[in-house]
Amino acid sequence: MERKFLGGVLLLLTLLLASQEMVVHVDARMCDTPSRLFRGLCLINRNCDNTCRVEGFPDGHCKGLRRRCFCSRPCRP
Repeated sequence: MERKFLGGVLLLLTLLLASQEMVVHVDARMCDTPSRLFRGLCLINRNCDNTCRVEGFPDGHCKGLRRRCFCSRPCRP
């Protein structure tokens, strides 16, 4: 009786772990737009991120050789 119960629990755990491995996460592609409000060299991502949030974007980062601030959002289909 105990063996059957233990075997059932092990089978259940195996199926649970296998189902977790099959989950696929798909990240949306991000589109960048130059910030309209940020001025000067973009050296700290946090400053750019804060400016982009004021502009209505969820994210911002410094990018490129000229160190400009770019705001990011998921691309629209």
